[in-house]
Amino acid sequence: MPVDPQIRALLDRGTGVPATQTLPVAEARRQYEARIALMAPPPPMAKVLERSIDGPGGAMKLRVYTPAGSGPFPLMMFFHGSGFVLCSLDTHDGMCRNLASGIGCVVVSVDYRLAPEHKFPKGPDDCLAATRWAADHAAELGIDPARIMVAGDSAGGNMAAVTALRLRDEGGPRLCGQMLLYPVTDYHTPGTPSYAENADGYGLTRDTMEWFWAHYLTSPTEAENPHASPLRARDVTGLPPAYVTSAEYDPLRDEAERYGMRLRQAGVPTEITRFPGMNHGFLFWVGVVGAADSAMAEACAWARQAFAKKG
Repeated sequence: MPVDPQIRALLDRGTGVPATQTLPVAEARRQYEARIALMAPPPPMAKVLERSIDGPGGAMKLRVYTPAGSGPFPLMMFFHGSGFVLCSLDTHDGMCRNLASGIGCVVVSVDYRLAPEHKFPKGPDDCLAATRWAADHAAELGIDPARIMVAGDSAGGNMAAVTALRLRDEGGPRLCGQMLLYPVTDYHTPGTPSYAENADGYGLTRDTMEWFWAHYLTSPTEAENPHASPLRARDVTGLPPAYVTSAEYDPLRDEAERYGMRLRQAGVPTEITRFPGMNHGFLFWVGVVGAADSAMAEACAWARQAFAKKG
């Protein structure tokens, strides 16, 4: 179908904004933070706290969202999208609030280290450490340590998929789900048909993805590591149930769906949903784009069911 009219209006609003890959990193970060002013007001929380924990590289900040109700709540560990380089706890504050409210779970958003200051594998190391910390501090957080899932959008979806792989291989804790929202699952080369079809004109571009990967990896050979490119993992059996979304007008559409299919073929219960007319990052626009509202509701419904199976 054509690009959703509400998405097209947002794309048109961005006409003339410098392309990310043409900017210094600091300026690109400021540009992404400016998007916050365009987002809809998110739902209120019963409590939002920031915590500092000891991470692999020193102090690491977490933001803990607790919804209304009584615990112990299920827990979603959330890793924000960034292209491994951009965004923050603040850019994804609304998304985390929508998830916590819509699911009825505690969401812990992780301020993992970003490239190019902190290259692969420092970001995934932080996400793994934060997940283990939360499981170990379940009583303090008011969560049920038997009901934990990982989630993330874009590069955060990469972090979630990698964290699921590492928890399977490196001693847990056991997860009851992984929510991968238009995730990065592979390197840009050789690429997929959607990389060519959606290379430019829909927000995220192929050139920007190349810029992200160049900042994240020390060498292109690191792309062979499944902790960088989970689609290249030899074995995806035994992973937690997955919810994988893709967007029709997204360079990452095909790699997201291919990872979902690999999981499904390996016997992992996996729901794969492509959202027609949408572009990469559309879940930022809950409350602005009607289809984003519907997609968020669907994601939350899946998570509630996944959590209920472990209740």
